[in-house]
Amino acid sequence: MTSMFRLAGLCLAALLAAGTATALDLTKKRQNLPDLVFGNEEGNDYVVENKEIELESGKAYRLRIVAKGRQEYKFYASEFFRYIWLNQIVIQHLEIHGGGPPDHFEFDEPGEIAIEFVAIKPGEYPWSVRGLEAKGMTGKFIVK
Repeated sequence: MTSMFRLAGLCLAALLAAGTATALDLTKKRQNLPDLVFGNEEGNDYVVENKEIELESGKAYRLRIVAKGRQEYKFYASEFFRYIWLNQIVIQHLEIHGGGPPDHFEFDEPGEIAIEFVAIKPGEYPWSVRGLEAKGMTGKFIVK
């Protein structure tokens, strides 16, 4: 009987290891989303490129959030951040890995922040640039 439990334990361990390997492979097959861009080089600090971005639950993605304008942009997408599995945040080729969602991203000058993640829960998730909502700096992520 003991050998039967040992065999069951080994089978369970093999299944768990296979599941982990599959999850790791998913992040390598990520799709690049259109960049979410704030402002432009022509001096319009409040234009937003790609206000609505569609995704599929269970798929891996890379999103670049780019500030081209000269405003301070405080990007909030709190609900969206809660319902994704965040693999990493990349800023100037430096990677940030962690266990929880970020509160927000802040751009004090032009630059780029990339996030790599897996969309988990379907829904519509609003985002905004805090303080600039009245200027049209809002949008949403649509996860199907």
